[in-house]
Amino acid sequence: MTFQCKAILFDLDGTLVDSIAAVDRAWAKWALRHNLDPSVVVPQIHGRRAIDSLRLLAPDPNIDFDIEQAWLENVEASDTEGVVPIAGAMEFVASVPLHQWSVVTSGASPVANARMKAVGLEPLHAVYGEDVEKGKPHPDPYLLAAERLGLDPSDCLVFEDTAAGVRAGQSAGMKVIAITIGANRPDLLSAEAVIADYTTLVIQRDKDELLVKFDSKE
Repeated sequence: MTFQCKAILFDLDGTLVDSIAAVDRAWAKWALRHNLDPSVVVPQIHGRRAIDSLRLLAPDPNIDFDIEQAWLENVEASDTEGVVPIAGAMEFVASVPLHQWSVVTSGASPVANARMKAVGLEPLHAVYGEDVEKGKPHPDPYLLAAERLGLDPSDCLVFEDTAAGVRAGQSAGMKVIAITIGANRPDLLSAEAVIADYTTLVIQRDKDELLVKFDSKE
């Protein structure tokens, strides 16, 4: 199975880096800070910008969201323990020309940059949570990434790990490959393809075109 594109857009957390433990630790601390049950809060925050999760979960609608977001960003940017690349991710990204890929994350730039630094990831292009008015599952982050690369959205291939991210990419008119990190993820079956990690992926170049191939048995 082959996907043809001119650029590849990667979500970050859960897609290029395994940061799930750090994310969960930060939100568990936030939940306890507001006398909420972390087991209820944490499953609801993945794939969204922090501000969108805060608006959804805050116990008091009059809470100062700027203060809460700054608190969360500080906690997350200061904790990169256990943040590692997804299997094969660094090798796969290295095979893509630097000007033909971008990170498109719901994370704020201080948090995302701390995690990318922890694994040695240095993108030329990136879209952060604060760069758009509407975050995933809205298509805006991916549309902005395509615009910055000077490409039509249909020329971009997306890698994602959440249902919200898959919806965002597809709503932008892009094909999406979902990364499961080996877990059973029926919520990702709407993607055009689902794989465990990057270890079976191969990139081939044809002028300005990228051909992404992988083992169809995956």
